[in-house]
Amino acid sequence: MTQLDVRPRAGDTAPGAAPADGGVRGKGLGGNSVGLMGSAVIGVSTVAPVYCLTSTLGSTAGEVGVQMPAVFLAGFLPMLLVAFAYRELNKAVPDCGTSFTWTVKAFGPRVGWMCGWGLVIATIIVLSNLAGVATSYFWLLAGEITGSESIAALDDSKPVHILTCLALIAVATAISYRGMTATKGVQYALVGLQLVVLAVFVAMAVQKAGSGEFASSLDFSWSWLNPFAVQSFAAFTAGLSLSIFMFWGWDACLTANEETVGSEKTPGRAALIAMVVLVGSYLATGVAAQMAVGSGDSGLGLANPETSDNVFAALAGPVMGPGLGILLFVAVLASAAASLQTTFIPVARTVLAMSSYEALPASYARVHPRFRTPGRATVMAGVATGVFYTVMTLVSEHVLVDTIYALGLMICFYYALTAFACAWYFRADLTRSFRDLAFKGLFPVGGGLLLTAVFGKTLYDMWDPAYGSGSAVLGVGSVFVIGVGLLLLGVVLMLVMQRRSPAFFRGEILTKETPALVVED
Repeated sequence: MTQLDVRPRAGDTAPGAAPADGGVRGKGLGGNSVGLMGSAVIGVSTVAPVYCLTSTLGSTAGEVGVQMPAVFLAGFLPMLLVAFAYRELNKAVPDCGTSFTWTVKAFGPRVGWMCGWGLVIATIIVLSNLAGVATSYFWLLAGEITGSESIAALDDSKPVHILTCLALIAVATAISYRGMTATKGVQYALVGLQLVVLAVFVAMAVQKAGSGEFASSLDFSWSWLNPFAVQSFAAFTAGLSLSIFMFWGWDACLTANEETVGSEKTPGRAALIAMVVLVGSYLATGVAAQMAVGSGDSGLGLANPETSDNVFAALAGPVMGPGLGILLFVAVLASAAASLQTTFIPVARTVLAMSSYEALPASYARVHPRFRTPGRATVMAGVATGVFYTVMTLVSEHVLVDTIYALGLMICFYYALTAFACAWYFRADLTRSFRDLAFKGLFPVGGGLLLTAVFGKTLYDMWDPAYGSGSAVLGVGSVFVIGVGLLLLGVVLMLVMQRRSPAFFRGEILTKETPALVVED
C-alpha cells in the first residue's frame, strides 16, 4: 500500500507550514482529529478500568486489607505528579514521541532511546495480556449467554484460544490503522458502557451492604483512606505497585497530541481529566465492594485466593443478580477490548517518532496517505503482539505470567525518566515563579523519586524465585531475569542502531536547540 514519506530534511519547510514548536518534526499525522473529551476518553480506555478492578481488587485487599482505598490514593499520587510533568513538557514540545522525545532533549540520545524502548516493550507486554484477557472473557461470555459449559470451555483449548486472540489483535490493529476518528467513535461506546456498569455495581453493592444480606458486610470507615494504617511497609509497597499498575496508560492521550485540537494544552488537560475519572471510579468501586462483602480471605471476601484474580466473576451474581450480573462480564470484555485497541496508539506513535528522528529504521517514519496514521508502525505493533503472545503461550504459561509481572519495572522506568526530564529540561525556569518551581520542578521530581523507589523495591523483590509464577533461572527469579533481560535487550538494539544511525547518537538530529523540521509532501 502506498505510504507517504514524511522524513524531513534539516532546514526544509513545507509551503505555508509554520515551524513546529520546540524544534520537533512534523510527521504527517491527521491534525485536529480529537478534541478534549475524545482525548480524555482515550486515556481512560487505555487504562481499562473495569479489567484493572476485577484483576487487582482482590490482590490489593490481600496485601493491605481494608486499607485498599488508601493504597489506591497512594498509587494515584506519583501518577498525578508525573502527569504534571507530561503536561508541562507537552506545552513546550507537543511531539507524539512524548517520553522518547522529551528525554532525548533533556538527557541526550542514549537515555532517550532507552526511555522510548521502555515504553514500547511495556506496551507490547500489555497488548499481549489484554488480548489474552479479552479472548478468555469472549468465550466465558459466550458460555454465559448460551448456557453451555462446553462453549465456555473452548478457551481451555490452546489452538482455539490462540486463534481467537490473534483475530482480536487483527481487529484492534485494523481499527487503529484507520485513524483517530475511527478510534474515538469506538471508544465513546466502550468507555461509556464501562462507567455505566461500574455505577450500577457501586449502587447495588452499597444497597446490599445496607441490607445485611452478606455476613461479611462492613460499615464504611474513614480509616480505610489512611495509608499509615497499613500493617507493614512491605505490604504497603506491594499494594502500591499494584495500584500504580492500575493507573498505567493515561498518557496515551498525550501520544496523540499531534492529532489533537489545541495540541499544546488539550492533551495535558485530558490526561488530568482521565486521572480524576480513574481515581474516582477506583475509590467508589473499592469502597462499595468492601462494604458489601468485606476484605476477608474466605467466602465472597475480596481477598479470597480462589477468586481474587477475577473479583467481578465472583461478585456479579451475588451483588447484581443473574440478570444484571452478565453486564459485568460484558463490561470486562469491553474494557479489555477497548484498551487493546487504544494501546496501539502510544506504541505506534512512539515508533513513528523514533524513526522520524532516525533512532529506528526509516521505513517506520511513514504515514498512510488517506488515514494519516503511522500505518507501518501500527501493523508492526500488531504483528509483534501476536507473535509474542503465541510464542509465550506455546513455550510456557509461567513465562507469560512472569512477563506480565515484569511490566511494573518498565512502567516505573520510563515514567520516572520522563518526570526527571521535565525538571532538567526546565531547570532555567524554576526560579522564575513559584508555579514554575512547583509544576516543572518539585512535583515531577517528587513523582520520579516515588517511582524510582518502587522500581528499586520491585527489582529487589524480583530476585526471589517466589515472586511471580515461582520459577527460577540458576536460582534467580524468572521475573527478574525477564525484566532485566528486556531492558538489556534494549541496550543491544540501541548499540545496533548506533552503528546504523550514528548522527542521531552523536546528538545531531534531536537536541534541546534543534531547529524546526517539518513535513515535506
